[in-house]
Amino acid sequence: MANQGGKLRIQKKWSEDAIVDQSGRTAIVTGANGGLGFITARELARAGAQVLLACRDISRGEAAAAEIRAAAPGGQVQARTLDLADLGSVRKFAADFGRENTRLDLLINNAGVMATPKRTTADGFELQLGTNHLGHFALTGLLLPNLLAASDPRVVTVSSTLHAYGKITFDDLQRERRYRRYGAYFQAKLANLLFAFELDRRAGGTLRSVAAHPGYAATNLQLAGLKGPVRTGMAISNKAFALSPRMGALPILCAATLPDLPGGAFVGPSKLMGYRGYPGAAKASKRARDTEVAAHLWDVSEAATGVHYALATDQTRA
Repeated sequence: MANQGGKLRIQKKWSEDAIVDQSGRTAIVTGANGGLGFITARELARAGAQVLLACRDISRGEAAAAEIRAAAPGGQVQARTLDLADLGSVRKFAADFGRENTRLDLLINNAGVMATPKRTTADGFELQLGTNHLGHFALTGLLLPNLLAASDPRVVTVSSTLHAYGKITFDDLQRERRYRRYGAYFQAKLANLLFAFELDRRAGGTLRSVAAHPGYAATNLQLAGLKGPVRTGMAISNKAFALSPRMGALPILCAATLPDLPGGAFVGPSKLMGYRGYPGAAKASKRARDTEVAAHLWDVSEAATGVHYALATDQTRA
């Protein structure tokens, strides 16, 4: 059952040192060639997990995998191509994984784009919604048989505190009539949370779906697509005020590995309204908890991607 804001049992100053042994577990981390995804993958490998780096740029992915293997001697780390802005790539990645593996214990939906100029994916979706939400929606659904083959499967979807400014505009979901880059980003991050909570409801205990956000962490995500003085100002702000990537990754790692974390939980920095600090319970907006919007978004996402989830609760709803 989704956590409705109750206190989570997370020790004070939880860090990567508290990660329980991940030996025997297989994990996929999207966007793992840099930033938060890289640190997340590295720490999972250090804890003994077999980690697959799902990256759009395979050369950068392979370089990241080599760096992680050096930091985690004996670690089983590989890179594979995954472009979340292309459903053909998503399908190929999932099919290749299924041929090579029976079980998937942990899926971390981390990759994303932020505040890009108006662009579309290979399938014609607005880029931010298509990459951040629809790509991960399709990936999770296609990997569902592998997740359900695991004894304790978990899906972590990375959102943002900025989801609170978002609204799902079903009458213009792809922002064809009016595009504002930050408005589209807010919608995509809200969609991430709605998906995480709805997946946990529909899974009915067959897997745990949780969410996390990094607070204000310094990564290249904020700088992508910016130019001139705006980019310079953001770079200065990152250096002066933002969390380090290591601190930003801690809520994701906590959500991925804390043994007694309930399904539907939302983890983020615990200080300064969720922007700084060690992992704790994060606050989801009222819109993120709207079950009717979540159910409608789920149906729209299945129709858009052509990926239908074979979950017991979905059979009863049909």
